[in-house]
Amino acid sequence: MAAVGVEISSPPDVRGPTAPLPATAFAAGIASLGLTLGGTLVLLVVGGVSNAPLTSFCSGEGITEAITGARSICGIAEALRSSTESALLLAGVVLGLFATGIGVVTYRRMDTKRRRNEMLAGAILGVQGVLLGAFLLWFGRSSTLMIFVKNFLDFPIISGSWGTLFTGMKNTVILAFGGEIGGIVIGLVLALFTISKQRTLRAPARAYINFFRGTPLVWQLSFAYLGLATGLGLNLSAYTTALIVFSLNTGAYAAEVFRAGIQSIERGQLEAARGLGMSYLQSMRYAIIPQAIRRVIPPLMNEFVILIKDTSLVLVLGLTQQQWDLMTAGYQGYLNSYFASFFVVTAVGYLAISLPLIRLVNAIEKRLRSGLVGVTA
Repeated sequence: MAAVGVEISSPPDVRGPTAPLPATAFAAGIASLGLTLGGTLVLLVVGGVSNAPLTSFCSGEGITEAITGARSICGIAEALRSSTESALLLAGVVLGLFATGIGVVTYRRMDTKRRRNEMLAGAILGVQGVLLGAFLLWFGRSSTLMIFVKNFLDFPIISGSWGTLFTGMKNTVILAFGGEIGGIVIGLVLALFTISKQRTLRAPARAYINFFRGTPLVWQLSFAYLGLATGLGLNLSAYTTALIVFSLNTGAYAAEVFRAGIQSIERGQLEAARGLGMSYLQSMRYAIIPQAIRRVIPPLMNEFVILIKDTSLVLVLGLTQQQWDLMTAGYQGYLNSYFASFFVVTAVGYLAISLPLIRLVNAIEKRLRSGLVGVTA
């Protein structure tokens, strides 16, 4: 018990409090990147939707009302070369140089961890703001400005293809989920075969894994559809063939993930299960595999993210329009217009699918990290 009248102090903050100088450096770094990146994005959006008449600069660059999205193209180009954009970029570069300068010079003089981190973060953000600002200042006055905007940022030309692109996103997710589920089932069976003491089980399993890991996925898709399905007269559509190949390919990689997870379980776990009277298969089913699955969830989800991008390889199979994946839909849009804006939208679509899954993988890894050594009941 503490004596009456004696003030009990709280535990010290090991990170230490902030101070005006490191807080200023950190704020300057944030402001630098915010002005150069955030300010530019705002101006691009405003310019793209302004629907202002074509300027003499745009007309001189060959932009006419006959071009789909001409006013949007002109608005974006004028935004990039405007005095407002130049002022934002110059302010961002100046703030970035300030944050970088004081961060580099005074970083080692900071006496607490928090102050050092703020100095370092401010300097890093400042460098990013300076590099981005300098590039955009140059690009806004480059002779290739209008060529880039016309080819990559003409989004109105996509207005009639949004339905096809969303269908492509749906098919991409279906192909990835189907391939992952089938691959998990195949991989678990193959993993049990590869750790078996019977060579007659190990050998074909290793041959399967080595084949599908050692040959390109695009070759597997082409051979399965153009060679096997067509050559043998099998009544399989390109879409179904792609689902089967994705499952077979993912199964080879999942097998190695499961094998590593099973072999990472302590040998004593299997011996304890056998000591309780379980057979080998029962020990694997009730004791080893449940623990291994918990450990392999993050790498399996990483394989799923990779598979989402690999679905773009079905481009070589010639799917029907209703079966197009996202990459095929974007590529067909480009062939119909010869505007690379379709590729930009396609990349955004893949990011919209992949980024939430990547965040989910990171969250699961963080949640399971403390349980990777042992599993509690």
